Amino acid sequence: MKKSVLTLSIVAALGFGSIVAGVPTDIASASKLQDLKNQKSELQNKRSDVNSQIDEAEQEIDSIQQEQAELKSEIKRLDLAIGDAETKIIEKQKEIEAKKIEIEELQKEIVVLTARINKRNELLKDRARSFQENGSVVSYLDVLMGAKSFGDFIDRLGAVATIVEADQDILNQHREDKKLLEEMQAQLENELASLENMLSELEEMKKSLNAQKAEKDKVMSALKKQEQQMHAEKLELEEEAQLLAKQQAAMQKAIQLEQKRIAEQQRQKQSGGSTPPVSNGTFTRPSAGYLSSGFGHRWGEFHAGVDIAAKGSVPIVSAADGVVIRSYYSSSYGNAIFISHSINGQIYTTVYAHMSSRSVEEGAVVAKGQQIGYMGNTGYSFGQHLHFELHKGPWNAGKTNAINPVGVVPL
Repeated sequence: MKKSVLTLSIVAALGFGSIVAGVPTDIASASKLQDLKNQKSELQNKRSDVNSQIDEAEQEIDSIQQEQAELKSEIKRLDLAIGDAETKIIEKQKEIEAKKIEIEELQKEIVVLTARINKRNELLKDRARSFQENGSVVSYLDVLMGAKSFGDFIDRLGAVATIVEADQDILNQHREDKKLLEEMQAQLENELASLENMLSELEEMKKSLNAQKAEKDKVMSALKKQEQQMHAEKLELEEEAQLLAKQQAAMQKAIQLEQKRIAEQQRQKQSGGSTPPVSNGTFTRPSAGYLSSGFGHRWGEFHAGVDIAAKGSVPIVSAADGVVIRSYYSSSYGNAIFISHSINGQIYTTVYAHMSSRSVEEGAVVAKGQQIGYMGNTGYSFGQHLHFELHKGPWNAGKTNAINPVGVVPL
């Protein structure tokens, strides 16, 4: 958002009277007042627009902050999910390590079982060779038929049955051990594969969650940057609104001063007094009347200005556009007004002394030809007149910047 401040020169607006020189006073005053009101209205419209932009900025900031709050909640959820996945991964890794230890123990048992099976295999092989060489049935018959008595036959028959039964037990145990070995190996392999598969899934889930969190963090960073930009833009708008408010207040004051000046003109018409016509150029005559005393040494002291004398109700006007820097009563100057003017980069100060009354206060912006009071005889004065000084630069007690107004100001 590009900052755009409506720049108005109040001094220039108040100096509109110099532009309409030569136009009838009533028409010029009405035109000037209307121009001030138009500028005030323009300021009001601009201020309303800026306030609307401030409201929009606040709404945008609220929206961004709400989006951030929702995003923070989502990031928190992802953080918890990632933490849970990490916990499960650690648990599965522990289970896998435990299962590997079980496998190592089983492998030791398998070694023992394998040795036992191999031993049985050798025993069975020996029996098989014996059967093949001698014939199992013949050998058993020889044993039975070699009995010396019936009792001896019974004993030999029992021994043969025991041997046959033992051989059968060996075969059965051999088969069971081989089956158990195969089952144990298959079970452990399945459990280990399942654990490793679960670990792989958890790691993939963690990877996915981390990717989601990284994306959310990226969005959060963009939102924070956007919020900072909106706060900066809002601050600029608020500064602009403050400036516009001050300009509007100054314009309102200018309108009031112009209305007062118009009212004074009307009163002067009724009382017979009149303001001097506004001259072209930088300065205009500060009052009607004749030059009763000039600039320079007078009565043994330095006279830092000129005196303009007249009878009746004589308005005093500002000699140029400027700002009132002092409006007060002095024991020497009487009712006095000091006005600062900036003309082509040069500061000038004008002084209006011995007035009967003052109509502008310190800080007021005045226009060339604008009434600021009435000629009088206050302070250290002998007879009604205006003591007028022109200083090239600021006023000082030594009056070292005072210059002769004659030739600079049309007197």
